[in-house]
Amino acid sequence: MALTQHQRLRRAHLCPVETGLQLIGGRWKARILWKLHQRTLRFGELRRELAGITEKMLAQQLRELERDELVTRTMYHEMPPRVEYALSPFGRTLSPMLESLAAWGTQHRDRIVKIVERDGKQQLLKPAA
Repeated sequence: MALTQHQRLRRAHLCPVETGLQLIGGRWKARILWKLHQRTLRFGELRRELAGITEKMLAQQLRELERDELVTRTMYHEMPPRVEYALSPFGRTLSPMLESLAAWGTQHRDRIVKIVERDGKQQLLKPAA
């Protein structure tokens, strides 16, 4: 049985991890945040950095991250138009968590690769950029 939005928010209120995952959960958001943690990027640069993401999905995820105040979108009125994405001040509060997760992934990479290969989750085996 699917949970209503209200039920999901109540559950998230009880579990701090689930509270955070309400904003950063899913296949792409943490990866987008990691790339933006490293530097400000234009849409095309971000798309090239994230192998396998479609233009439509990237646009949707960026809109959601901007709506959730984790990412800022800056549009420069020049020809051709230029738009840059960066972590907002609120998004930068995720930096310690992103760095810890990256360190954990690096430290345990060999083990993770074996688990992923065993379970046939090939999309996770692409090298990090």
